Formats: sequence, structure tokens, C-alpha cells
Amino acid sequence: MGRIPYTPQEDADAVVDGIPDVRVWSDDTVAIAAAIRRGVGTSVNPGTKPSLLALSGGGSEGAYGAGFLTCWTQTGTRPQFSIVTGASVGGLIAPFAFLGSAYDPYIEQMFTSGETDGLLQFAGLPGLFGSGLFREEPLRRLVDHYVTRSLLDAIAAQYRRGRRLMVVTTDLDNQRTALWDMGRIASSQAPQALDLFRSVLLASAAIPGVFPPEEIPVESGGRDYSEMHVDGGVTANVLAIPEGMLTSSLTTAPSVHPDLYIIIDGKIVPDFELAKTGVVDIVTRSFETTLKANTLNGLIATAEYAKRQGWALHTTSIAGDIHSTSPTDFSAPQMRNLFAAGCNTALSPKRWSEND
Repeated sequence: MGRIPYTPQEDADAVVDGIPDVRVWSDDTVAIAAAIRRGVGTSVNPGTKPSLLALSGGGSEGAYGAGFLTCWTQTGTRPQFSIVTGASVGGLIAPFAFLGSAYDPYIEQMFTSGETDGLLQFAGLPGLFGSGLFREEPLRRLVDHYVTRSLLDAIAAQYRRGRRLMVVTTDLDNQRTALWDMGRIASSQAPQALDLFRSVLLASAAIPGVFPPEEIPVESGGRDYSEMHVDGGVTANVLAIPEGMLTSSLTTAPSVHPDLYIIIDGKIVPDFELAKTGVVDIVTRSFETTLKANTLNGLIATAEYAKRQGWALHTTSIAGDIHSTSPTDFSAPQMRNLFAAGCNTALSPKRWSEND
């Protein structure tokens, strides 16, 4: 069955069915300015410096970020974040990072228990001629297992305190980066809130060509249809500062100088590997290279903005000498190796990059 077509004007006026105002576009300066006026980014604990956390995409290399977060807790220096953002696998980790160290066991189990061993299941001929080479069901089961109504209730409680959890997706129809207010979804009374929350996480992790895109129901002018969303990493593999702020004069309050922490689930330095000649291998290597360039460019823009605004920037990424087979290798040995690497980095005196 084909998709219901819609116009650019309908796209501009679209709202998510039953739960309005849960999504803004990263390049929408008006919406971003409104968020700043509401005090988003200020500390939820009076007298303390606000802290922001951005988690990047990276497929199986998300195990690095999971390990880093878990052992960062052990150092006693991990703050309570005012805002947490996540793209792709970072979006899967973000709800647990947002809720704090009590939820570390969940992300450790997710990335080290072997539950991801069967994540990539070839869809056969339907996959070759469909929208994804691999079946979505294993990823959906993983999300459904960890994202429960009780998890949403805990996120809603923190949302009411003024904290914000944002997950990034890419809208293929309008080629824009969407920022989803997950706390607003969690705190809504809509019966479809849990399904929407899960769908956004699935969309954010839907690597194009690997997993099918997620169609999210919306309404515009009395018409119901769906938007097609995929991996947030396609447009913003790490989103600490929305595009609407980077490309305009928008700023937070002059007195707000947060600590900005960025965890990159991958290597940002060139990583030599003799490329194979198969079509899938070439496409995979090209996508990984594009993602790395996307991440590096985003970091450069973020660093320049943070410097202008007087924000303290702290970044970590997988070191060049750490072995990683591929971001699409979800085998238990790969995941445990990267989890341990993240943990060791967090416990080291130089857990953050030297240019903080």
C-alpha cells in the first residue's frame, strides 16, 4: 500500500496526532527562540551550573557511550543534566542517561548481555526490494522490552521539574532534522504516548537501507497521513546545539554558561581500512565516512558556538587505537569490548579531550 501524498503547505502545518507541540525542527529559529524564552537549558537545581549532554549515533559503537556513562557514575563527577539529546543509538541510550545513574544497569545489560546478537536479521527478497535489508522486528522487540510505561512515568516526573529529553530523527520528506520532546510525549495523557515514544526511538535508530524507516502519523487541515523518519545521524549525528542557534544570533541568557558534554560513539580521526569491492561493502564504508564527516563538522560548529558564548565544552570519542570491527557488528564480543573501552576512558584522568 502506497503512502498518502501531501503538500509542502500541509507539511508546514502538520501536528502529531493527539499530542501537539512535541516536535520542533532544528532549523526553526522561531521555535528554538520560544524554547530559550521558556528557560530551557537553565539549571533545575538553583545555585548550580546547568549541564547539557549530547549523545551521538554510531550503531554498535554506542556500547562505548554506554560504558563511559556507567563508569563516569563511579567517579562521582557525573552531573544531573538539564538537557539530554540523542541521535540514532544515542537516542536509545538517552532516556536512561536522562534518568540518571540508577538506570545504568539497564544500558549495561542492553549493550553487554548478548541481546543484540540477533539484531541484524536479513529480510530476504522482501528486503532487497523493500525499504530495509534487515527486519525491524528484533530492534522493535529490544525497544519494547526497555521502554515501558513506568519508564515514561519516570521521564514525565523529570519533565515537570523543567528537565528536557530530546531525540533526533531525520524527516526524509522535507529533509529536515526533527527534535522530539520526549518528556512532553511521556507526560501526555494520550493513549498513543507509549507507541509514539517507541516509534521516535525506532526512527532515530533506523539506519537507511539497513532498517526500514518509521512512518509517524500526523494531521494537517483535517487530513491524516504519515511522515517518513529515519536515523537522526543522516542530518545531525550529534546535536548539542540546534541549527537554528548555530546559524543565527540566538543565544541563551547572558548569565547562562552551561557545561556541555558530548559523547561521540565512534572515532573522529581517519581510520585506515582496505576497502572491499562489493556493493554492500562500498555503500557501508561510504556511509560510515559520511557519518564521520557529519560528526566532525557538527563538532567544529558546536565548539565555535560554545567558545563565543563562554560555555565549557567537554568531548570524548573512541580512541584511534581501540579496535572496532564495524558499527553494524552487534555481536557480544564487539559490544563488550567497546563497553569496556568506554568504561576505561571514563575512569582515566583524561576522560575528556584536551581542548575542553
